[in-house]
Amino acid sequence: MKRPVQFGMIALALVTGTVLAQSMLPKLAVKSTYRVGFAQTESNNPWRLAQTKSMQDEAKRLGYQLVYTDAAGSTAKQVADVRSMIAQKVDAIFLSPREDKPLAPVVAEARKAGIPVILLDRNIDPALSKAGADYVTFIGSDFIKEGQRVGDWLVKNAKGKTNIIELEGTTGSSPANDRKTGFDGVIAKNSSFKILASQSGDFSRDKGRQAAETLLQAHPEANVIYAHNDEMAIGAISALEAAGKKPGVDVLVLSIDGGKEAVKLVVDGKINYVVECNPRFGPEAFKTLKGYAAGTKYPAKVINTDRDYTAQSAKTGLAGAY
Repeated sequence: MKRPVQFGMIALALVTGTVLAQSMLPKLAVKSTYRVGFAQTESNNPWRLAQTKSMQDEAKRLGYQLVYTDAAGSTAKQVADVRSMIAQKVDAIFLSPREDKPLAPVVAEARKAGIPVILLDRNIDPALSKAGADYVTFIGSDFIKEGQRVGDWLVKNAKGKTNIIELEGTTGSSPANDRKTGFDGVIAKNSSFKILASQSGDFSRDKGRQAAETLLQAHPEANVIYAHNDEMAIGAISALEAAGKKPGVDVLVLSIDGGKEAVKLVVDGKINYVVECNPRFGPEAFKTLKGYAAGTKYPAKVINTDRDYTAQSAKTGLAGAY
């Protein structure tokens, strides 16, 4: 691996490998200002709100016009949102795809319309859409590694708690797929641990609570809950407390995202471990846009460096959490 390179607020590590030629992609003229689309997937949780604010703040700082849309958790609406941006002939599109397959066709439509696309946070199925051919690059976290980090922590710190319930994110989304792959792969190599059941909570607090309630009733022996994001972990805490169990003590609670509310729960002992997924994309996204216009070549993925929060580090890390 190459050493991390500091860009703005997020430390990025460029993925090793040959930088793509990008000869198939639309050109972007060098201009003093741009009219850029940002197709957000939803705004129902602190992570998405922080990502959107970062994008809006950076666009305002640069004097760019940001055409912002919120798909409100609907893949069909997000497809329509991107098509609307294409029709408006924006200069470029930032896209956080809700699902990794249905958004591939509109990414291709944007390319054919001469509009470059940069993916943020979530990726497109590589069998359907490729960096350097259909879109410029993907900027985000290594979701598989996030899941692996949670699994590795659990194996080292379980203290006999080995019966796991997994709350999965939105079905068909790259973070849900990859966070499951990473975590499940670690657990599969450690025979003393068992994933009793998995169910989607759609990255939602209330749906996470409902899924946790159902799975805890079916598996009262469960003593670990791994949630693919903070919102579902917080929902699971409510389910545990309603069942008369102490989260963080009777049942270990593990999460990914690193929002301020979840980090405070680590401080309080109700969540045991959180891997951060940094939402502050604005500076890096627009830096990449300007670099692309100037002829900079980018690899298929630019990976964020994310911290983690334990009982030892959460107190000092709380102030920097989003």
